[in-house]
Amino acid sequence: MEKNIAIVINSLSFPFPAGLDENHNPYLDYIKKNVGFNVRVELPPVPSYEKMIDTIISMEQNHPDMININSPIQFAKFVTQNKLQPLDHWIDAYGADLKRLIPEELWNRVRYNGSIYAIPSGQLVKANEVIYIRKDWLDKLNLPIPVTLEDYKAAIKAFSEGDPDGNGKRDTYGFTMMKDLYHSSPLFGAFGVQLNQWTEREGKLVYGNVLPEMKEALSFFAELYRHGWIDPDFPIYRSNVMNEKIIEGKVGMFSGAWYDSRGVIAQSLKKDPQANWITIDYPIGKKGKQGVGALNPVFGYQVVPKGSSHGREVIQFLNFIAGKGRTSIVLGFHNQVWDWKDGKIVSKFNEHDKHLYRGMYSALVNVDKRWLLRARNDSYGKKFRLNDNIDKIEKNVVQDAYGGPPPLTMVRKWNELYSLQEVFVKIILGLESTNSFDDYVKRWYESGGTQVTQEVNDWHESHKK
Repeated sequence: MEKNIAIVINSLSFPFPAGLDENHNPYLDYIKKNVGFNVRVELPPVPSYEKMIDTIISMEQNHPDMININSPIQFAKFVTQNKLQPLDHWIDAYGADLKRLIPEELWNRVRYNGSIYAIPSGQLVKANEVIYIRKDWLDKLNLPIPVTLEDYKAAIKAFSEGDPDGNGKRDTYGFTMMKDLYHSSPLFGAFGVQLNQWTEREGKLVYGNVLPEMKEALSFFAELYRHGWIDPDFPIYRSNVMNEKIIEGKVGMFSGAWYDSRGVIAQSLKKDPQANWITIDYPIGKKGKQGVGALNPVFGYQVVPKGSSHGREVIQFLNFIAGKGRTSIVLGFHNQVWDWKDGKIVSKFNEHDKHLYRGMYSALVNVDKRWLLRARNDSYGKKFRLNDNIDKIEKNVVQDAYGGPPPLTMVRKWNELYSLQEVFVKIILGLESTNSFDDYVKRWYESGGTQVTQEVNDWHESHKK
């Protein structure tokens, strides 16, 4: 193989087994054999990935041929800086499977002034969170499964004050979440809003963060915090710390990922086999609102920097991952990682876990082959109810009403507008009064939000069917 392309991608923290790495493994060999050229992979450190991409794209020369970008704001910034190549010509010539499998909804999010600047990788599931609750704690405290938001509050209070673990101490919490209010979406959904999401009101799109319902939701969380019913350290939690609290039996309810039944829940059960975790329906608010916020439909953006002369090969590489190579890269190699048994896929877990790293390649072009996702989930064991969790999510997902690329003013003003949002956690912690929300709304509009709202509505109007 004389041709070479160099790509920079996110490892997604997948490990490699001894003797293998990002450039020496059977899955990359499989891809190279089928596309007919070499692929050299670089994996910047995950914690500093976004900063490293900024550095790489700003270099005067020696650009890689493809860069995997995770942030929509970073992608849009590079478009506005004229750092990226439009890809329409290469897609038309060499991307038949990309065109066939990627929906227009995703292409709309990578198109500026009529040109496509990235191959979008889609989300495999439209949203992420389901509610997990300790049924054994409910039973011990003679509580029904909560349905309404008020029921949820009653359970959260009881889990904090009723000594559900029976150790005679007040050392449990009804609810926990993470820094930046991650893992809280269903509770916001009971108020009819979602963080950082656009919604339609009276025919116009409005940013959910500035609506009165957002103030009501923050007041609700502030009440939980004030009474000591929510883990007080949540503002500093990353997922590993939050998971430790769950495993240790200190939390009775949380909004977790649909696949946590195979992760932190399984670890909790290993530590305490009596921990009876179940998933329940999302809380219903006073006005009948309910739901979980959709993820950005684009999981990642595969771009070709201006300095590359291998746009053709990049599209051929991604087209193979999306099309002919998809099943082997997602499931692993047949007979090695999985096999058919009674008409169903059965995973060989030792081999499956050994080659998890293949996920960093498949994630470059996630496409919605639903049978593949469901078959893979069931192969892990139906006891985890992964597909049931996905069904629950997709029946209740609240879509973002805006379907375009990041507005240009949002790109320029993102850091300033996002930093204003710090007041949300301060309101919950009681460091600011709920009335400071009104000042946040005023400052958001004055700091560029008015123009962002105009640009969002202009795009929305021009793309109405």
